[in-house]
Amino acid sequence: MSLVEELSNTLRQKSMILVTAESCTGGMIASAITNLAGSSDIFDRGFVTYSNTSKQEMLGVSEDILKNHGAVSAECAKAMVDGALKNSSANIAVSVTGIAGPGGGSADKPVGLVYMGICVAGKPPKVLQHNFSGSRTDIRENVCIAAFEALIKEISENE
Repeated sequence: MSLVEELSNTLRQKSMILVTAESCTGGMIASAITNLAGSSDIFDRGFVTYSNTSKQEMLGVSEDILKNHGAVSAECAKAMVDGALKNSSANIAVSVTGIAGPGGGSADKPVGLVYMGICVAGKPPKVLQHNFSGSRTDIRENVCIAAFEALIKEISENE
């Protein structure tokens, strides 16, 4: 069974509905989930918020967060996951924001740095930091894998 199938089954068993808020993956998480037949039972919607403006307009990420911390930050990932839950009928959310490369990195924020928010409605959000390596494709695929694993873990811990 693939990770996506495991996540789908876990969501279904717990009667949970997922929403995604993606930046660096550009909708890859939502696409993988909706590639499975019957995904409408466990998936509400996906936000692809690549630009800062879209993060503000669609998810309510504040200009203050973007100015003071940047789009690639724990603060932004938290705001994205909060906004995804508030703007959907889902009860669990994941957000990802990072630098997939090959350019765009810096000493403070290297290529492969990704922040992931996970939140079950009614509980405080968690933010995970990852540092991936490889090509742009490798990084984006590894972000998706990490998101599926983190969601499965979060659902399992919320028994």
